[in-house]
Amino acid sequence: MPTICHFEIPADDIEQVRKFYSKLFGWKIERDKGLMEYWRINTTPNAVGGISGGVERRQDPQHRITIWIDVPSVDEFAAKVETLGGRVFVPKTALPGRGYYAYCLDPEDNYFVIWEMDRNAK
Repeated sequence: MPTICHFEIPADDIEQVRKFYSKLFGWKIERDKGLMEYWRINTTPNAVGGISGGVERRQDPQHRITIWIDVPSVDEFAAKVETLGGRVFVPKTALPGRGYYAYCLDPEDNYFVIWEMDRNAK
């Protein structure tokens, strides 16, 4: 069954948001060593269990907290989104070496991302 696997918090002032959630919930939030400007959120004390998260630069004024849902096939679920009255607004995209994602809107314009893990993604 598809399940929530990740969340992202957009921010204009990343340091302010990092401090807020660190102090509020005790989350460990550290800069990712990857190519993009991204801060990983660890929601559990030992990095085991829980749902991972991230803080990223706000992309536009409408950018909101976004949940990522793990699915077996982005292609299959993107088609279902459209059939059920939603919309895929960022088509299937590779995150090399990790998997594929697509940004979607439900019929009420709520953001979510469908995610397919695939270590061979290019």
